[in-house]
Amino acid sequence: MTPAHEHTPHHGGSHGRHQEHDDSGQAEILDLDAEVLAEHIASITAWLPLKVEPRQVVDLGCGTGAGTFALLEGFPEAHVTAVDASVGHLRLLREKACARGVSDRVRTVQADLDTSRWPDLGTPDLVWASASMHHMAHPDRALRSVYELLAPGGLFAVVELDGLPRFLPADAPEGRPGLEDRVHRATDGFHAEHVPHRGADWGPMLAAAGFTVEAERTITVDIEGDIEGDIESDRGEAIGRYAHRSLQRLRGAAAPALGPEDLAALDELLDTDSPHSILRRDDLAVRTERTVWAARRT
Repeated sequence: MTPAHEHTPHHGGSHGRHQEHDDSGQAEILDLDAEVLAEHIASITAWLPLKVEPRQVVDLGCGTGAGTFALLEGFPEAHVTAVDASVGHLRLLREKACARGVSDRVRTVQADLDTSRWPDLGTPDLVWASASMHHMAHPDRALRSVYELLAPGGLFAVVELDGLPRFLPADAPEGRPGLEDRVHRATDGFHAEHVPHRGADWGPMLAAAGFTVEAERTITVDIEGDIEGDIESDRGEAIGRYAHRSLQRLRGAAAPALGPEDLAALDELLDTDSPHSILRRDDLAVRTERTVWAARRT
């Protein structure tokens, strides 16, 4: 369900009506998000207030598998049913599962979660939805479907983002400081129309669907791309590609609302042959926030 001009990290998002199902550019961003934010995803799975280790898990809007593989690693006895609307993303997830030797613990299901009738996903102990619920056209209905899906006492983990990550320092780029914030503001109208539930407080909606919200946590992410004496070059390179692909995706939605000087500066950042390309910068970081709600079916 990810719109063509927006990415959803991470974590892996839910992908349906607005998405081109075999979008390799979106898959690359999801993979970069998983690589750069792997430690934060693992910390969320470790934080969940589970009464027993889950054996059956459903990952709703799994994307290319960031959450799926974190769940498999965090819960060694678990089997994960990974659900997404994108055939291409599910194919990539299966390929990764084979490469990691965990294909026997993963089942993929292609489904549009905005339909009123979901496929048989079993009776999971844990349902995970990372950056996917805000894409639902009918979130109240989807929450009720999750409630009915879960085993009694089961846990629903909703991980959501307030906005897309920032990468540049405030005084960048030279000559157009603050450009990145203006690019994000220029997409506000697009996102308000296509993903109106992004940034919502899911606590009241979970309670209305019958869940008991047991815990809520906001995680601040601030990952430097280049820390002298304490940096692996692979991480800095991944953050550069993550920043480039993310801003490239935003350009289409931002362009109509950007002034010509800002648009020219953005295009220079995105030009991989330019000496001012974002890929050549050594001052990048990943800054974002994610909120987690842990809700139980009583």
